[in-house]
Amino acid sequence: MSKVRTAKFQIGDVVRHRVFPFRGVIFDVDPIFANTDEWYEAIPEEVRPRKDQPFYHLFAENEETEYIAYVSEQNLVRDETGLPVRHPQIDEVFEITDDGAYRLSGPSLH
Repeated sequence: MSKVRTAKFQIGDVVRHRVFPFRGVIFDVDPIFANTDEWYEAIPEEVRPRKDQPFYHLFAENEETEYIAYVSEQNLVRDETGLPVRHPQIDEVFEITDDGAYRLSGPSLH
């Protein structure tokens, strides 16, 4: 039986990818990998993350566009820029507090 790890990040945290130039706000967390095998196998083996760790759903952005990302915990770090994330779906899920934090605006997604 494998041990489920406690997630390092929480819904509403702003994070960035360790390697690739994108950042985002977390809107859901899977305790272990919960995407398709096709998605997982499409990741080059030399950089493929372990499945036994939390995976995060992000409203993500890079310099060109906004999108939804699914990222392993090992590939994320806290974003310390303090800049808002510009993804258009943020307002559907979060309210932004006076100090710039993202707080769920409705019932939890899970």
